Amino acid sequence: MTRLTEPAQVLVTESAGYSVLALQEYRRAGDVVLGDRPESEPTLRPEQVGAVVVRLGQFLDAAFLNRFPNLRFVVSPTTGLNHIDLEACSTRGIEVISLKGETAFLDSITGTSELALGLMLALLRKIPAAHQHTTADLGWDRDLFCARMLSRMTMGIIGLGRLGKQMARMCHGLGMKVIACDPHVGNADFVIAEARRVTLLELAAQSDVVSLHADYRRENDGMIDGRFIAACRPGTLLVNTARGELCDEIALAGALDTGHIGGLATDVLRDEQSGAVLAEHPLVRRARQGMNVIITPHIGGCCADAMRETEEFAARKLLARLDLPGKDK
Repeated sequence: MTRLTEPAQVLVTESAGYSVLALQEYRRAGDVVLGDRPESEPTLRPEQVGAVVVRLGQFLDAAFLNRFPNLRFVVSPTTGLNHIDLEACSTRGIEVISLKGETAFLDSITGTSELALGLMLALLRKIPAAHQHTTADLGWDRDLFCARMLSRMTMGIIGLGRLGKQMARMCHGLGMKVIACDPHVGNADFVIAEARRVTLLELAAQSDVVSLHADYRRENDGMIDGRFIAACRPGTLLVNTARGELCDEIALAGALDTGHIGGLATDVLRDEQSGAVLAEHPLVRRARQGMNVIITPHIGGCCADAMRETEEFAARKLLARLDLPGKDK
């Protein structure tokens, strides 16, 4: 059990729409300061901040963390943590509380895999382009958007954790064959997902659609590279709702130019925290040129019910780590 410096403050950096119940829970630990509302009460006092709560809209680097000399906890109601400088936290002895590993709770949170399914359908049927054709161009030529049936296609899933398994279940429901690659899970997970186990390059060669659900770790950086792309079937569709760092975006842009990758839908980009990169980003440019590219601003988990439930779970997780007056021992 840990005590925060008294009087303690909990800084919530992105408070818009935050769960009221979660904020009430944080008030058990200290005064809650809404970091994106300067006019809020109480006033931020950096030396009193014992916990910082962050979503995905801000990168917590060493410079940010060092503003708070008595910071003990960073709380993020997410599974991915590449928006937090974990090395800086470790150096400072700051504990990071997240949803990573909370499998029993997270099994009911389906927003990201649902988005992956929607992006796959939008790519295959070229739904954004068809909408543009009828509403902006006042056209009515269905032959421009002739596609295939998912029930005749093979889905390749990279990463067979919670989200990968959810995606597998949905794809089975659509009649797709499912293959998967994940060196970090056992054969039992493939049996549960009813997915045939293959290597990464075998997956590339055998899939009509590839969906990324892998964790980001250093060995995964750029795993979707030129070698992987070259092994793909011509016209393969790629969906990424995991992390932008998994992809070599320059190689992907080139494969879109040649048509070897038939479409890309991504909810994530490298360096997505910096809006300045968007204007010159190679994938954004190709989307603006009318290629079969869909880019969304990391909305996978952005469902009101999911956000409320995950925010409340993370708040309870922090309170469980604190030695609070009146708390049951």
